[in-house]
Amino acid sequence: MLSAVEQKRLQLSKSTGAERKSQFGQFLTPERTAAFMAGLFPDGTGNCRLLDAGAGIGSLSAAFLERWRAGGFHFQRVEMDAFELDHALMPHLSHTLERYKYKGDFSANIYGEDFIYAAVESLSGDLFSSKALESYTHAILNPPYKKINSNSAYRFALRRIGIETVNLYSAFVALAVALTVPGGQIVAIIPRSFCNGPYYRPFRDFILERAAIRHLHLFESRNRAFKDDDVLQENIIIRLERGSQQGAVTVSVSTDDTFGDLTSHEHPFERIVFPDAPERFIHVPTSPEKNAIELFPAIRYTLADLSINVSTGPVVDFRLKPHLRDMPEPCTVPLLYPGHFSSSGTTWPIEGMKKPNAIMRNADTEKWLFPIGFYCVVRRFSSKEEQRRVVAGVVEPRAFVHMPMLGFENHLNVFHENKQGLPEAMARGLALFLNSTAVDENFRRFSGHTQVNATDLKLMKYPSRDTLIRLGEWARLQGVITQAMIDAKLETLTE
Repeated sequence: MLSAVEQKRLQLSKSTGAERKSQFGQFLTPERTAAFMAGLFPDGTGNCRLLDAGAGIGSLSAAFLERWRAGGFHFQRVEMDAFELDHALMPHLSHTLERYKYKGDFSANIYGEDFIYAAVESLSGDLFSSKALESYTHAILNPPYKKINSNSAYRFALRRIGIETVNLYSAFVALAVALTVPGGQIVAIIPRSFCNGPYYRPFRDFILERAAIRHLHLFESRNRAFKDDDVLQENIIIRLERGSQQGAVTVSVSTDDTFGDLTSHEHPFERIVFPDAPERFIHVPTSPEKNAIELFPAIRYTLADLSINVSTGPVVDFRLKPHLRDMPEPCTVPLLYPGHFSSSGTTWPIEGMKKPNAIMRNADTEKWLFPIGFYCVVRRFSSKEEQRRVVAGVVEPRAFVHMPMLGFENHLNVFHENKQGLPEAMARGLALFLNSTAVDENFRRFSGHTQVNATDLKLMKYPSRDTLIRLGEWARLQGVITQAMIDAKLETLTE
């Protein structure tokens, strides 16, 4: 039987419009997910100071307090602060928390104000500060998901206390860590996007320097954690321990929020954040076995070691619209989109394609073009029906007879040598390696979205230049190459 809080959540989920949900960037936590999150905290004694920022109707607080009342925690007293900016939810939040006050060992403060400004004001130690929040022993969070503009008041406020980040959810987690006592516990459900990419690097540094990662939980289905709100976002639950020495990390996985197929393994921290990785990507291995990328010592080279570059396709079509043509004509060169590449090779031009096939070559476009040659390309976005995130193809010059230059549209990543083509065998070897199951599995360990950025490809490890050339020479001699053939060939790699 659903609790009263869960019934209210379902009702609000159905009655609240998408525009209002987007305005606050908030999606209320389902009951089973809330209970799972509350269950991740270790037992505690003494007095608990609990923070629930972005509390909604109190689903997470209720799960935490239910565990306490059931004997799952041995606190003598719980004092909590709940922050909620949506005043329409405040009566529901107040009603939820009132249910736990009957013993006199629980008190709650509900703040209908902006958590970021309140926390920054308290942490900055401003002499004129009107709010001084006491430190917390525990924090349970489902923070709002919304981008923070670089020139916004939020960014300037956060910088006052050394937090640099690009989204409300990461700001909430960073502030919760900053407000927590040494040994304090933070459990949050957040998008997985913070695990990689340059924009979240300062946030990763902030967290890893101040807390230990104790637990990571991954939902394998992208649309199940908040299915009632139609959220298509890969979410992760993380437990952090403030100011503690980093040790092994427990990683659990379930398909969805029923947790019916939950599996859990412990991993050394070196498998979560690689010691020699400057960007400090956070990997989420889903099994204890190492995959081919970890097992083969031959896969240890950077693109810089290989003298290869990777760039995002420089042609942003809407900015160069006057120069685009549906089909080739005099003074045009090919403009390549992901749709021009398939497992069977390069097809150009494609009649009836929704995208232009060509771009004028002139003084305004010349700097965006590449000379004809062999290139390896990777789609920046994989389609829903594709099983792999990393999808690579080879640009073959023979598909572009008498064409001196090529344009690569912004939805492609291009491997090249100083804006020149690659040796044919190198281009084919790179594509074969990138299309392997091992690369795709390894990529999924640190990337929670379908976008494949040039930065991600730049930071990956590759076989040596000679090995890639041998792979390419083998690939050129084959007819149709299947996934099984690619994976089998990769397993033969040696120094």
